[in-house]
Amino acid sequence: MTEARSVVALLWGEDPFLLREAAMELLGGVQPVEVEAREWRGGETADLATPSLFGEERALLVTGCRRLPPVALDELAEFLRAPSKDVSLVMTAEVSERGGAPAALAKLVKPVGQVRQVAVSRKELPAWLSARATRHGVDLAPDASRALVETLGESPAVLDAALQQLGVAYPQARITRATVLEQFRGLGEQQIWDLCDRAFGRDAPGSIRSLGALLAGRYEALVILGGLASRLRDLIRVKALPERMPPGEVARAAGLRFEWQGRKYREQARGFSMQELLGLHARIALADRELKSGASGDVLLPAVIAAVTSTATP
Repeated sequence: MTEARSVVALLWGEDPFLLREAAMELLGGVQPVEVEAREWRGGETADLATPSLFGEERALLVTGCRRLPPVALDELAEFLRAPSKDVSLVMTAEVSERGGAPAALAKLVKPVGQVRQVAVSRKELPAWLSARATRHGVDLAPDASRALVETLGESPAVLDAALQQLGVAYPQARITRATVLEQFRGLGEQQIWDLCDRAFGRDAPGSIRSLGALLAGRYEALVILGGLASRLRDLIRVKALPERMPPGEVARAAGLRFEWQGRKYREQARGFSMQELLGLHARIALADRELKSGASGDVLLPAVIAAVTSTATP
């Protein structure tokens, strides 16, 4: 009989998609009981501490651990003092760009498990895409990986959804740069950029029209949301830079490709306070989780656009 494999881990990073993928990979096919930190009711670790009647592997996945209430931290501390050998506990914490793992929780986990950052840098994205393509059974050429990043941005969730879309649209075909541009450039660089420009320019009617065109086309709600999230992250980076910095330096410091982006994004960022931008980031992260839980994009995305256009400061 194979001995049950136990895992204790705290995973932290900026991207919720990468965190979830890393968590599920650690669990190795074991379906966990999942709880969001803010919804902790008490007793969540009880099933892990109780021997299983049928010998099945058990696991608990706790997400959003930066928001763990004190009662949850106390309960997890009690469990982690002597974790069971045949159960798994994986916790994820989404942090800001310069953030780190929640210190109190990391201190509890380190003696009995692993505390690991989960991240994919821009330089690593092409290799990451190649690995994801293999997982999805998509034959992806190296130039196609670069084209996906150039066209759709750096959101892993958006890029992964695009890979799956390419696999459906071009089954058993080698995906090249030309294929990517044919599939995505028209909508990716025109309509999603247009939506972002209108939304962060406080053009509510134009944003809704642009969103309607995307939804009526072939774009999935997660891809659209990813475009908004990518633009928002750019605006947050630009907002944090000195106001008098020249546009070319702004573009380089914020990781943008072109000087005109530095100029344009600074103009858009001026319409928001940093607090408002960070609040919108949290709103979009919540929308991402809701979409992945089955919420309708037709309902959720207009609400996100309304939040963006109404939150901006005149």
